[in-house]
Amino acid sequence: MPHRCIRCGVTVGGAPGLCAACYPTIEFLAGSGCPSCGVAVPQPGLTCGVCLAAPPVWRRARSAFVYSPDSRDLILRFKHADSTHMAPVLAAWLHRAGADLLAEADLLVPVPLHWRRLFLRRYNQAALLARHLSGRTGVKADVLVLKRVRNTRPQGHLRRGQRLGNVRTAFAVTAPDRVAGKRIVLLDDVLTTGATLTACTNALLRAGAADVSVLTLARVLKGR
Repeated sequence: MPHRCIRCGVTVGGAPGLCAACYPTIEFLAGSGCPSCGVAVPQPGLTCGVCLAAPPVWRRARSAFVYSPDSRDLILRFKHADSTHMAPVLAAWLHRAGADLLAEADLLVPVPLHWRRLFLRRYNQAALLARHLSGRTGVKADVLVLKRVRNTRPQGHLRRGQRLGNVRTAFAVTAPDRVAGKRIVLLDDVLTTGATLTACTNALLRAGAADVSVLTLARVLKGR
């Protein structure tokens, strides 16, 4: 079967991905930015003001593209519309965006869904990305070591402080020996306020992980 654009569905030549019309609508992020969060900075290697004011609990974060109305549609279809065929392409974008993190990683860990939400959705999009990224990099993926032990409210309409409180005790490591001493890349679809990823990172660090870095498909930029 011919390859189709993962955004609009038109036939594309060569490898699967985006067509010529859809490619410019996705704002891909360059690799050289703030070493802590990956956002653009005036000079490579400088830490951005946000990370200086409130350093994140993870060591580094990278994202493949900016969260925008166009990329939002792409992510929502991947998460909620059974568009699992998109996973290999999205994993390739993650591989490019997080090359520096993945080169040092011992383990890939996806942000988990609570079992009730997993039952309704039938798959965890972050776990799919972890498996495909593992196949590309050879880094082991453990999709069960981090568990969501509390079914939290959706984060979409909560403020940052509410988000932090909502997920603070929502995650636990099921087998600390599988993360102890490991350099972990934590995978999710979107980095917004960082509340969920902070809670997951804290759980992994408490279980003995050497360090945790974050890799997401999209990143919400302040003021965008």
